[in-house]
Amino acid sequence: MKSNPATENLTRGQRILFAVLWSLCSLTARMPVWYRYYLLKPLILSLMFLMRYRRKVILQNLQRSFPERSHKEHCQIMRRYYGILAEVIVDTISLTRARPDNGFPYIRFRNTEEHIAQLGEQDWIAMASHYGCWEYLPMWSWFDPTLTFMGVYHPLTSPLFEAFYRRLRAFSPNIEQIRMKECVRYYLRNRKQGDRHYLIGLIADQNPGRRPDSHWFSFLNQDTVFFDGAEKLALRFSLPVFFVHMERQKPGRYEAWFEMIYDGKEQVEEGEITRRYALRLEQMICRKPELWMWSHRRWKSKHREEDLPVMPLS
Repeated sequence: MKSNPATENLTRGQRILFAVLWSLCSLTARMPVWYRYYLLKPLILSLMFLMRYRRKVILQNLQRSFPERSHKEHCQIMRRYYGILAEVIVDTISLTRARPDNGFPYIRFRNTEEHIAQLGEQDWIAMASHYGCWEYLPMWSWFDPTLTFMGVYHPLTSPLFEAFYRRLRAFSPNIEQIRMKECVRYYLRNRKQGDRHYLIGLIADQNPGRRPDSHWFSFLNQDTVFFDGAEKLALRFSLPVFFVHMERQKPGRYEAWFEMIYDGKEQVEEGEITRRYALRLEQMICRKPELWMWSHRRWKSKHREEDLPVMPLS
């Protein structure tokens, strides 16, 4: 088995479980497409329905986000979401066999050559979200071999699954996985070294810890706080920022493209880059709501009187 630095912190028992888990997923990934998406996916979906997986959380999130829709419509979105979530699990398992020499069956990026030419050797930031199969984004490193993909992540509470995802995301030598709290120091140490440049990839729609200076937005009809790490990095180092659009084509296949929301030079007010991100994310979710991760407890933080005022998105 390919060495995985993340397993160094596992106990002997956890390493055995990791080896079994990885082997099973790798075996499943070798199976033909019809088996993975037309036999395994329905099985996972059936288990979710039987377990009523986070049904209360999902419906509550949908009801608050789309109050104008009926309960029946909320349930329809939830059923479609279960199908997408089951599919994303299969997508993730399939990545255990992801190799650039297999071609690019997972994701296609629009205007790849034009985008690379536009940025040259400049570092830049991609603000993604839990929409569709977000694990596909680091595959951009296959399309631009001169680039280092700096994947910023939050550690999982389970050491076993932390090791699994660290190994899963190491499908290219040009991917470096950096913890959120270490990303600024890491970038300061490594920027402008050699002939490589960085793409800093962030999943920016998680629920951050509240701070007195956190910016709040009216997002999906709810007062919402976002991670502002991408904005702080962009303003500090004059980095262009791109919103990642994702579009599902068919099971296991996506098309993505980058939209610039900050050019690295414009003078903007605090919170403006994050607002632009949140606006585009809301628009993308409203077009295909089932592709967003509704089972996440996104709105645990509540706006208080002493917080900064809530900003409208448009």
